[in-house]
Amino acid sequence: MTKIYIYCLFDMDSFVGVYSSLKAIHRDALKLSNRGHSSVYMVYENDITKPSLSALRNLFKGKCDMNVKYRTNNTSIRILKTKLRE
Repeated sequence: MTKIYIYCLFDMDSFVGVYSSLKAIHRDALKLSNRGHSSVYMVYENDITKPSLSALRNLFKGKCDMNVKYRTNNTSIRILKTKLRE
């Protein structure tokens, strides 16, 4: 049985889409969150960093069913990593 991971994108708790590519969801999350006048930050638990594809990949490595948020002063984009279940 193979493990197939999917990434779900949410904009302020409204569903945007499902992705299988981490690069594509990172690109779209940045695009959606970059609507404000402040910088975009990646938030996971209590860790706040600048968003980058390598940082996102390292956060998700080896984990499942977890959330990462991309935040500005007026937007909150959430990425959920889960696996496809039968």
